Amino acid sequence: MAFFIGRRAGKGRRAAGIDGTFAAGRSREAKKCGEMGPAQRKGFSMSYKFLTGVLGAAALAFTASAASAATLDDVKEKGYVQCGVSTGLAGFSAPNDAGDWEGFDVDLCRAIAAAVFGDPEAARFTPTNATERFTALQSGEIDVLTRNTTWTLSRDTKLGFNFAGVNYYDGQGFMINGKNLPDVNSALQLSGAAVCVQTGTTTELNLADYFRANNMEYNPVVFQALEEVNAAYDSGRCDVYTTDQSGLYAIRLTLTNPDDHVVLPEIISKEPLGPAVRQGDDQWLDVVKWTLYAMIQAEELGITSANVEEMMNSDNPEIKRILGQEGESTLAADLGLENEWVVNIIKGVGNYGEVFERNIGQDSPLKISRGLNQLWTKGGIQYAMPIR
Repeated sequence: MAFFIGRRAGKGRRAAGIDGTFAAGRSREAKKCGEMGPAQRKGFSMSYKFLTGVLGAAALAFTASAASAATLDDVKEKGYVQCGVSTGLAGFSAPNDAGDWEGFDVDLCRAIAAAVFGDPEAARFTPTNATERFTALQSGEIDVLTRNTTWTLSRDTKLGFNFAGVNYYDGQGFMINGKNLPDVNSALQLSGAAVCVQTGTTTELNLADYFRANNMEYNPVVFQALEEVNAAYDSGRCDVYTTDQSGLYAIRLTLTNPDDHVVLPEIISKEPLGPAVRQGDDQWLDVVKWTLYAMIQAEELGITSANVEEMMNSDNPEIKRILGQEGESTLAADLGLENEWVVNIIKGVGNYGEVFERNIGQDSPLKISRGLNQLWTKGGIQYAMPIR
């Protein structure tokens, strides 16, 4: 199996250092502008350090100020939840033919709106690419990021986010055109391949780690926008597409000849995807976190959008408690929500299993199996903290 190494893909760029072009270009520009003398360099260095310090302090002050705000109060005042979603990933977050957003991540946002307002339609959506999503959350442009985003240590610390749980356990995979590469049935056969990947993601880092660990070479063809990556792969500019495996199934549906493409069996990383909020606002973190847990717990208890009203009359103490029918409970008030907040979630969007199957599971075009996202009582690892 031989791959043509050295291809470029339109506007796609390679990782710096592949051929030295970027470095050479910078050197030529420096000569045009002229070299700085020692005194100039010293003055520039001091000015740069001073400016960097001032800007850094200002950024930290702004972030702290934004994070310390009472997001729940702000959301209630404006009358809707503003959620950051993808620019269009089938099954997860994408506008339908009528222009309305729908998908697995969209329904989580609508569930938050139902918890806060009793109305799943009190949600608005801001499409963001892999880079914009973080700036949008940090700046306060969005209230919560409900977009396929991996929970990592650096995002929890350096970026100033708090993840509110995992709504989808995923892992990075590879997709190839089976007609073009009929003899490839494993990622370990991809040495020398041109690989399409979106920049600014954990996917890009995992790709490098996997090929390095297996002593294989590859030609990264990277783009910032998901649409650019999709177009490059679909046109044959690269041999392989890598991203979260759930995303590969979704993207395959949008290709010119979906049946020609095969998702390889290897999963090369852990990609726990979940909603994120800004640090410094524990109340809002609790609202988002317990919205997700309520959906999971409802599925475990057999509470669905079809039977939730009937379940409100149940004698089961756990069901009574989660549906706000327990006499002296202050659980809802402690969150800053109405007593039947869980009832509103289930009426509005359904439990976790309903949302999964409708958008990405067996009732959807993606037909993704529950796998790790099955309840812990059924062989998966989805597990809600106790609502009590």
